[in-house]
Amino acid sequence: MPRDCSPKRRRRLIFLVLALMYVLAYFYRVSLAVVAQDISRELGLNPRQLGSLSGILFFVYALAQIPLGPMIDRLGSRVVIGGSGILTTAGGILFSQAQSLTTAMAARIMIGVGTASVLMATFTLFGHWYTRQEFGRMSGLMVAVGNLGNISATAPLALAVAAMGWRSSFLIIGALQGVATSLVFLTVQDRPTTTDSSAEVFAPRRGEMLAAWREIFGSRDFWLLGWIAFFWYGNYLAVQGLWGGPYLQELLFLPRVSAGRVLMCTAMGFIFGSMVIDTMARRVFRSYKKTFLAGQTLFLLLMTGFLGWIELIPPSLLAVAFFALGLAVSSGVMIYPIIRGMFSLRITGTALTSLNFFVLMGAALTQQIMGVIIGSFRDGGGSPTAAFHAAFLLPLVGLALAMVAYLFAQDHGLGSS
Repeated sequence: MPRDCSPKRRRRLIFLVLALMYVLAYFYRVSLAVVAQDISRELGLNPRQLGSLSGILFFVYALAQIPLGPMIDRLGSRVVIGGSGILTTAGGILFSQAQSLTTAMAARIMIGVGTASVLMATFTLFGHWYTRQEFGRMSGLMVAVGNLGNISATAPLALAVAAMGWRSSFLIIGALQGVATSLVFLTVQDRPTTTDSSAEVFAPRRGEMLAAWREIFGSRDFWLLGWIAFFWYGNYLAVQGLWGGPYLQELLFLPRVSAGRVLMCTAMGFIFGSMVIDTMARRVFRSYKKTFLAGQTLFLLLMTGFLGWIELIPPSLLAVAFFALGLAVSSGVMIYPIIRGMFSLRITGTALTSLNFFVLMGAALTQQIMGVIIGSFRDGGGSPTAAFHAAFLLPLVGLALAMVAYLFAQDHGLGSS
C-alpha cells in the first residue's frame, strides 16, 4: 500500500479488497443450490450425498472458527485471510475438476477452511479501523456487498452453467480467487499506523487465551445469541444454500434459470436490508436486540411458506415473497454489533469466531439433516411435497424456540445500560 495513502483512502481500499474476498466466500457457500441437479447427475449423487457435499463446507468452516479466533487476534487479519485465500484457490480449482464424490468433498473441505476466516477477520480489522459507533454500519455494509456473491451464485451462475458448464464456471471463480488473495497481501493493513499501544488494542498473550474462552463461553447471553444465530443461518442456507433450488424446480416446476432468478430476489432483499438495518436499529428500534427479534419474527413467518402456502400464491408474487424473505434475513446481521458490544476489543476475533461457530454449524447440520429427511421420504415412496414440507419444519421449530429463549438475554450495544 502506498505510504502517502491517507487513512480514509486506506480504509476504502481495504474495504474493497476484503469485500471482494467475502463476495467469493459467499459464492461458494450458496452456489450448489443452482447446480445441484447438474452435479448430482454427473457425479451420481443421491439427496443424502448432495446434502453431505453441501454441508461439509459448513462443518469444517464452523470447526475452523475455534483456532482461527486466537490466530486472528495474534497474527492479524491480513496474514490469516491471505493464507486462507491460497487454500481456497486450490480448493476451488480442484472442485471444478472433480470426477467423484470423494474429490468433490476434499475440495469443499479446502474451500470451507479457506473461507472460514474472511468475515470474522474482516470484522476484527474493522474493530481497529472504525469506532464502535461505526462498526454496526460498516459490518452491515460488508454483509450487503458480500451478498453480491449470493447474487452471482443464482441467475448469473445458472446462465454461465448453461453457456459453458459448471466446471468451467467454477474454474473461472477459482482463478479470480487467486487474484483477490494477491490483493490482500498487497493492500491490507491490520491497524492504522496511528493506533496507540494501549492494552485494549492488542491481542491477549498465549496464556490469556483460555481465560478469553472462559469469559466468552461462560456468558449466558453468548449461548442464547449462539442458539438463535444457529437457527437464523440454518433456515437461510436451507433455502439459499441448497434446498431452495430443488424445491422451486421440483414442486413449482420452475426451470433452473427461473429458479435462479427467484433465489436472486432473496439475495437482493438481503443486500438492501443489510444496508439499512443499522439505521433501523438506531432510529426506529433504538436497540440491536429489538431490531434482531423483530426481523427474525418476520423471517419465521415467511419461512412457513415452505410448509405449503408458497405453492399456492401466483407465480408473479414469488419474486416479492423471496425478496421479503431476504429482507427479513438481513436482521441477522445484528448479531455482529451485539457480540462486539459484549466483549473487549482485545478478544474481538475470538468472540466473533466463537459466535460464527454456531452460525456455520446451523447451516451445516440443517442442510445435512434435511437431506436425510428428504431421502427417507423418497426411499419410502413419499411424495416430493411431503418430503420438502417435513424437512423445512425442522429449522422452523428450532428458530421459534430460540427466539423465545433469546427474550431473556440482555440488550447489548445500543440498548445496553
